[in-house]
Amino acid sequence: MMDLLGARSVSEIIELHARDRGHELAVAIVSDPSDPASAQLISYAQLDQAARVFAQQLRQVCPVGSRVLLLQPTSVEFVAAMLGCLYAGLIAVPSSMPGRYKQDQRRVLSIARDAGVGCVLTTPDEREEVVGWAEQQGFAVPVLSPAVDLALRADDFQVYGSHQDTTAVLQYTSGSTNDPKGNVVTHGNLLANAATTTETFRLAEGERFGGWLPNYHDMGLMGQILSPLLAGYGTVLMSPAAFLRRPRTWLQLIDHFDIGASAAPNFAYELCAARVTDEDIRGLDLSRWKYAVSGSEPVKASVLDDFATRFAPAGFRPESFAPCFGMAEATLLVSSSPRRKPVVMRCAPDALEQGRVEPTADGTGRALVSCGELLGLDARIVDPQTLQELPPGRIGEIWLRGRSVVRGYWRNEEATAAAFGRRLGDEGGFLRTGDLGVLVDRELYVTGRIKEMLIIRGRNVYPHDIEHELRLQHEALRDTFGSVVTVPGNGGDDDGHLVVIHEVRRRSPEGELAELAAQMRTTVSREFGLRAHSVLIMRRGDVRRTTSGKVQRSSMRSLYVSGALQPLWADGYRPRTKQAVTGTGEAS
Repeated sequence: MMDLLGARSVSEIIELHARDRGHELAVAIVSDPSDPASAQLISYAQLDQAARVFAQQLRQVCPVGSRVLLLQPTSVEFVAAMLGCLYAGLIAVPSSMPGRYKQDQRRVLSIARDAGVGCVLTTPDEREEVVGWAEQQGFAVPVLSPAVDLALRADDFQVYGSHQDTTAVLQYTSGSTNDPKGNVVTHGNLLANAATTTETFRLAEGERFGGWLPNYHDMGLMGQILSPLLAGYGTVLMSPAAFLRRPRTWLQLIDHFDIGASAAPNFAYELCAARVTDEDIRGLDLSRWKYAVSGSEPVKASVLDDFATRFAPAGFRPESFAPCFGMAEATLLVSSSPRRKPVVMRCAPDALEQGRVEPTADGTGRALVSCGELLGLDARIVDPQTLQELPPGRIGEIWLRGRSVVRGYWRNEEATAAAFGRRLGDEGGFLRTGDLGVLVDRELYVTGRIKEMLIIRGRNVYPHDIEHELRLQHEALRDTFGSVVTVPGNGGDDDGHLVVIHEVRRRSPEGELAELAAQMRTTVSREFGLRAHSVLIMRRGDVRRTTSGKVQRSSMRSLYVSGALQPLWADGYRPRTKQAVTGTGEAS
């Protein structure tokens, strides 16, 4: 394996691969995972030339150091554009497409303005949409839309001499709890993360990384594209939309393209277990899938169990699971487990709610899945109020430091000062992650986000635990999304009211929805000892999520408080419009 940590830049490694393994596969773009012949293949030598051509065109528009907004779907053009920016000494700013929803359009505009981009790069097929968005928003910058043409060459282009401290990417946060912030990711950060990733997920000759994750998401960009390319493994990519339409296509991709490592959030494994049919499973071979990485959202033990049981006939083994913890502020990978069955610790719920881990002897209690040991990073568990390190067995905020931790947020001194370079006693350089967790026997267990934790009558309750339990116990909620929030009570008391907002698989008569809501209340009461002040049953797709699939609980809370939600059925809720339901009934 090449010494990634000793390299000067990402560009240097890609150039070396083009010279030393130029004929080997770098990227495959797959439109139909059931048909390997549908793949668009590009070698390292071809990718190097495409990146040079793109870099040459970009430098005609943007001076060194300019930010380039990448509005491109999963494509060879995106990979060439990303490397083209680095070759040209420009800073890549990957983003989701503006789309047709105002919320998504505003997010992209916010990123473009915050980054101060000098131009936009898209594909020929998406040019009309992107130009229309820019004109509508009054955003006047050049829009380039080159296609990868393997007949074009730019041998005379001089690759910019970046070094490890040169900024390579602005990786914007998902915006699940607030406005997106741009993580300043250097070439050194990318190389450190790639070294950790490929050391952790070791593949044999001919095995590859790949999957469907969005190319603008940190787990997609850093883990699924850049790290495999830097390691020389190559990567196989399909579109997120294809997976969401037909979850089986992800598994077909893994089977047909010898993918040894593929990652996804917890919801993707849950979706596959619910929607992939017995007939589809009979046609799958998942025995070569070495690393089924689960991250980006809380890893649920029951989902791992369901997936392993469901796909055992296809050769999937539980020891292939690799629960992990990662975040954009650490470039990506923070911790993961080796090849083994997932380690699950069952803990007393009352103790967890008080910030303590007390394993139960009888195997009952709340299940926490280990995200493995720290990978090249120093971690501490800190009281988020006192900012003092906590003793073993106590849940607190996870603080990190190491080579893959980024330098801060782009042009946001206040947010950077709040999160980065924090001190613990005589030690400095720590990142406040905003995530809660505990270290037990050197293994990291992540319990939730500080901003999303609900404090009810002195108890710490995690909304994702309630949402998951509801889906687990109610078939009508399977493979959908929910958002549990608290809203101010009468008189604005601190505890407020617990509100359960959840999608339903299919529309049902009013009586059935009323019965489902009553059952959901019972589950919340029985499993968590809490009273749901209001239950809203929504259409599929009505619970807002980020572009990477995370539930936007703060947004759902705001919509509830403003009366803007339009549920199929609700009680204890006063909508702003007459289309939504108050008491019992169904939306028209």
